[in-house]
Amino acid sequence: MKKAILSVVAAGTMIFANAQQIEYEEYKLENGLHVILHQDKTAPVVVTSVMYHVGAKDEQPDRTGFAHFFEHLLFEGTQNIERGEWFKIVTANGGNNNANTSDDRTYYYEVFPSNNLQLGLWMEAERMLHPVINQIGVDTQNEVVKEEKRLRIDNQPYGNILKALKEKLYTKHPYRWTTIGEMEHLDAATLEEFQAFNEKFYIPNNAVLVVAGDFDSHQAKGWIKDYFGDIPAGPAIARNFPKEDPITQPIHGTWEDPNVQIPMQIVAYRTPSMKTRDARVLDMVSSLLTGGKSSRLYKKMVDQDKTALQVGAFNFSQEDYGQYIIYGLPMGPITQEQMIAAYDAEIKKIQTELISEREYQKLQNEFENNFVSSNASLEGIAHSLATNYLLYGDTSLINEEINIYRSITKEEIRDVAKKYLNPNQRVVMEYKGTN
Repeated sequence: MKKAILSVVAAGTMIFANAQQIEYEEYKLENGLHVILHQDKTAPVVVTSVMYHVGAKDEQPDRTGFAHFFEHLLFEGTQNIERGEWFKIVTANGGNNNANTSDDRTYYYEVFPSNNLQLGLWMEAERMLHPVINQIGVDTQNEVVKEEKRLRIDNQPYGNILKALKEKLYTKHPYRWTTIGEMEHLDAATLEEFQAFNEKFYIPNNAVLVVAGDFDSHQAKGWIKDYFGDIPAGPAIARNFPKEDPITQPIHGTWEDPNVQIPMQIVAYRTPSMKTRDARVLDMVSSLLTGGKSSRLYKKMVDQDKTALQVGAFNFSQEDYGQYIIYGLPMGPITQEQMIAAYDAEIKKIQTELISEREYQKLQNEFENNFVSSNASLEGIAHSLATNYLLYGDTSLINEEINIYRSITKEEIRDVAKKYLNPNQRVVMEYKGTN
């Protein structure tokens, strides 16, 4: 046993030792655009990316879905890129691109051969300064988003799980609605409302530009100044979201989904911001419970007792709050009460007993491996740099975050589980089929 523990420690140390420090330079333009440059000349590739500090939580309660809608709308074209030409230009120049939206931010990026850095910068500057937001683009993307919602959410088994939970976990904060929003809100919005949303949020002083890859720093800075420097800043964005009252009694709910045959039994806890140390500890608790087939909850419920077909736990951390979710699909006639009792039994063990040294070293190894993997590509590095600056307020986390995880103790794992994962602090949800 001692040799096994030592081998796990050695493996984790080797992974961490192989992780290279990510070098970067950051500065700010006069208009407030934050710029981060990371040079890597090992391959003739360059990533240009812009992350805007705008997500679903920046919407109005009767106009949800705007941020995700703009993820699509801002590919429609600009004053200098004709409608329908964006993807053609990227492909014709050997590149690829994508975008995604969360409750907290929207992210756009291109990957080009390094000799097309200037093109990538020009295209993102065009998106920021000269987007064409007209009725034909709004109508087109409205249908695209509706189809996405049908395919990915409404017609997927358990597709509305986050919607079901967030409506119960939040009563004041805008996390209470989903990123994709409600289609009737998009239908009711006027063109002027979309244009106003763009003018408010898609501004240089609400964004970070990251360039990562093979490029000349002096040349890149010149192009960045030329393309982005004259884009006017917008008014500072004030965010004063209401605070949620603590959950002190269990909240019960059900959700019916015609695509579901086996009811999913879920418990969800409101947790602190991803910027807190506690949120990272909860990441470790999740891995301890269901991080692979040797994890506690999976081994107990799926392998040993055969009470569940599937079980999972994850810490969904966000900028203001998080959601810690445990879910399971029961085997046969197992009831909701039996499923939740099984969750609680394993949580209770974590709350009252220190985890073993073997489990602790396995967690350290896993999180070091995750850290290295997240920064194993230029796309991953660009995303990490943007996220760490914009949402965490600390770019240096790209190198330092692993040290936070490494410093988490067994006692903290016990105490954080005891602090947040209690029966009186949660939503209990049955997500079932329609009768």
